[in-house]
Amino acid sequence: MSLWKNIEQDLIQALKNKEQLKVSVLRMLKSAVQNQLIADKVKELSDQDIIVLIRKELKKRQDSITAFTQAGRDELAQNEQAEADILSVYMPAMLLEEELGQIVTKVIETGANNFGQVMKEVMAQTKGLADGQLVQKLVKEKLDK
Repeated sequence: MSLWKNIEQDLIQALKNKEQLKVSVLRMLKSAVQNQLIADKVKELSDQDIIVLIRKELKKRQDSITAFTQAGRDELAQNEQAEADILSVYMPAMLLEEELGQIVTKVIETGANNFGQVMKEVMAQTKGLADGQLVQKLVKEKLDK
């Protein structure tokens, strides 16, 4: 079953179970997908495209959690965390730091020697399965050696 069908079924189930927060988050995600469909002028998005959208929404939530925590608004941070937890269910497992390190090393060995080239190639190879900040840290460490 495609990721999109799974999300739609979960939305229907959340509506039946009267789970307001989950309904709200899944409707927001559905809206983001619809906006992307319109922007790309296509009939449907691939699972990979939907994962990219979910990752963007998760990033927004993480930024909000950080801002709310720094401002002492713990109740708002908890709400954002609950939304992030719902979204993270639809994300594939992330690559481990060791696996990323191996990928970074291979890319550097192929001749890419500046930060931008290495980052671009590693992110293309991992296709959304790696945290950009972790990749950035690993690339800096490997290039500084």
